[in-house]
Amino acid sequence: MPTIRSLFATRLYKAHLSEHGPAIDPEELEASCYSIAEDDEAGQDWSEANDYPGYTSYASLTDLPWRFPIFADLVTALDAHVAAFAADLEFDLGDRKLVLEDLWINILPPGGTHASHIHPHSVISGTTYVAMPDGAGKLKLEDPRLPFMMAAPPRRKGCREELRAFVYEAPQVGDVLLWESWLRHEVPLNMADEDERISVSFNYKWE
Repeated sequence: MPTIRSLFATRLYKAHLSEHGPAIDPEELEASCYSIAEDDEAGQDWSEANDYPGYTSYASLTDLPWRFPIFADLVTALDAHVAAFAADLEFDLGDRKLVLEDLWINILPPGGTHASHIHPHSVISGTTYVAMPDGAGKLKLEDPRLPFMMAAPPRRKGCREELRAFVYEAPQVGDVLLWESWLRHEVPLNMADEDERISVSFNYKWE
């Protein structure tokens, strides 16, 4: 009998933020995100200059855990989630460890998207979800082999998830998603009627 195995797995970690670390109040985290966005003129200017819909603190702030204690608690929780994911990936870290490199806020209005991208020079990337109104964009993940498939025919509609070219993940408020930083991903159109999609994203490096 022939055998067929799945090789070269791409792992996606999903958990509720509160499973590790201190409890995070989503309403307090949402209020903190809005407070920071309102005061961060550099981030507002960068978002406008770079045609980023809504607001991101990616290019303006590097000290969120110092500004609001809830972000310090968030980092404590994320450290534990990343450690659990690294164990699943069976990384041999030696005498080095995975440490937080970047942490930033994203506020995406209705009609906003975030184009397909990767996170170079990092090991693990992820997002925790603060506000996800009905119709807000899911996370779209791309098969990393896609550029090499060339003449391959399309998959059948409804094929197994592991064979799809794209997988759409629908997180809920309080979820945390982790993936290896080379995995291409995007946020499709926010189709919510009025409300904004709020998330906090991050990168971990090996040092």
